Amino acid sequence: MLNFELYNPTRIVFGRESTAKLDTLIAQDARVLVLLGGESAKKNGTLAEVRAALGAREVHEFSGIEPNPTYETLMKAVGLIREKKIDFLLAVGGGSVIDGTKFVAAAVNYEGDPWEILQTYGKKITSALPFGTVLTLPATGSEMNDGSVITRKETHTKLAFQNPLVFPQFSVLDPTKTFTLPARQIANGVVDSFVHIIEQYLTYPADGMVQDRFAEGLLQTLIEIGPKLQTAGNDYDLRANFMWVATLALNGLIGAGVPQDWSTHMIGHELTARYDIDHARTLAVVLPASLNVRRESKRAKLLQYANRVWHITSGSGDERIDAAIERTRKFFEEMGIQTHLRDYDVPASDITVIVEQLRKNGMVKLGEQHDVTPEISQKILEVSY
Repeated sequence: MLNFELYNPTRIVFGRESTAKLDTLIAQDARVLVLLGGESAKKNGTLAEVRAALGAREVHEFSGIEPNPTYETLMKAVGLIREKKIDFLLAVGGGSVIDGTKFVAAAVNYEGDPWEILQTYGKKITSALPFGTVLTLPATGSEMNDGSVITRKETHTKLAFQNPLVFPQFSVLDPTKTFTLPARQIANGVVDSFVHIIEQYLTYPADGMVQDRFAEGLLQTLIEIGPKLQTAGNDYDLRANFMWVATLALNGLIGAGVPQDWSTHMIGHELTARYDIDHARTLAVVLPASLNVRRESKRAKLLQYANRVWHITSGSGDERIDAAIERTRKFFEEMGIQTHLRDYDVPASDITVIVEQLRKNGMVKLGEQHDVTPEISQKILEVSY
């Protein structure tokens, strides 16, 4: 097992009617900015619950954060915070709203061009406004980690950053908030969570026995409940397990002390930035192709994955790996997500453009062994087509 430090200060408040606990989680004299995406939080009553819980506090709202939050929109929120002298942020929504809030929290008092936060992967952040979250869409795990991904619309650039100063102080997780989600968003959340786990698990053996078993259990849970989530309606226990798996998938626990990949995400980000394809759907396109192209460097863990997660035990090593990759693809498709680049009307001729953008953004040594070069990325995209 690799050396590691694990730090996670986020308080999780989980369960029915937990939004009311905001009153005890935020100082009475706080000047609060509630950050939102579209209209769903208003239509489903979540915003009204938040408003009621915040009581007599000074509260302002900023809405319109996109599914792939943009630098341009978030800088408008920064301006509002400075104008109103806001001292606490509350993200109400899914991972995009939470990611956007993390950037805003760091950008408000940043000395210099806030875009540097992304360009330096968050290393120059020295302070951030405190914030909490009310999660309405399980998927990214952003409610319990210190990472964020932001898009600059002007240049079709999507970059990530990470810094311990942007851990949420708390996250309220009420599974009933997922009852009104459309099937598309549930499917995206399942696949996003699944690939988060894979990026930390399916690398090379590092004797992380505990981490492997945690990861395999989470993967099997998603495989078991994913299709049921599409048909079971407002089953509280299914939604609760889904919400908790999505959080555990990226809160640092299963990635501590083991190598991590993240090349599927980096390649997928370029597809989202250029074509506005849902993040989870880019992952469903890239992952099976990546596993196929990189099967030799991942061979030992692919065989473990085939055995422990999919219970594939017969056939040669290559046959078992083929079967595991195909079962992964079929699982995504069972969730209603297409898994080939051609399914999203991306011209094959654009692959070289996508790879050039990876080069431009410095994504030239990706993966757990830093061996995913632009040439390998191009091959992965070609195989995904």
